Amino acid sequence: MAKSPTGKSTSGRGQRELRAKVKTARGRKLSSTLWLERQLNDPYVQRAKREGYRGRAAYKIMELDDRYRFLVPGARVVDLGCAPGGWCQVAVPRINALGEKSGKAVGRIIGVDLQEVEPIAGAELHVLDFMEDGADEKVKGWLGGRADVVMSDMAASASGHKQTDHLRIVALCEAAAQLAFDVLEPGGTFVAKVLAGGAESGLQTLLKQRFDKVANVKPPASRSDSSEKFVVATGFRG
Repeated sequence: MAKSPTGKSTSGRGQRELRAKVKTARGRKLSSTLWLERQLNDPYVQRAKREGYRGRAAYKIMELDDRYRFLVPGARVVDLGCAPGGWCQVAVPRINALGEKSGKAVGRIIGVDLQEVEPIAGAELHVLDFMEDGADEKVKGWLGGRADVVMSDMAASASGHKQTDHLRIVALCEAAAQLAFDVLEPGGTFVAKVLAGGAESGLQTLLKQRFDKVANVKPPASRSDSSEKFVVATGFRG
């Protein structure tokens, strides 16, 4: 019997949960109302609130790491476009950034974003445009060396035009990959969100030239109606 993110059975008499309904307020766009209703009824959103994460995206990186095991104690991690901070929240205990796992190596995580992010214990957060000149040297300076993992859940601002949005996020992911090439240790891992749509083939070729393995994954926490997927590139060749 299937389990939902709440841990409850999703089938059977009496197991259905009442869906929250949101009335369309005067002046509110229908699209905004539908988005709000989806948020209220999303089990991952509800779970994030209960467990103290800053968004449902936290479960995406959890599921990816459970499968590929890159957030290990002692890892040095860079989170690009880290706002609101959910991925950093997940990484801190897994890499042992606070040193709470006795006998395990202590990791470090650097989160960067264009805007200030509310502090997270165990994470070092900086305001930075990672595409500016010298950004790679700043990141390595903050980290005290090279990274074992570079990860990105970034998405460009939506234009409403599917193909345009696809091209924008692929370009953003390619820029993140270029920074990863500059800061990763040999053997390192790159994880990033893309949108399926065809233009990502160039990115795939680029990553396959620099990493031993490149996987394309849609974790369970990604909405089924979303075209997003994640590339997980492991074994950086340096």
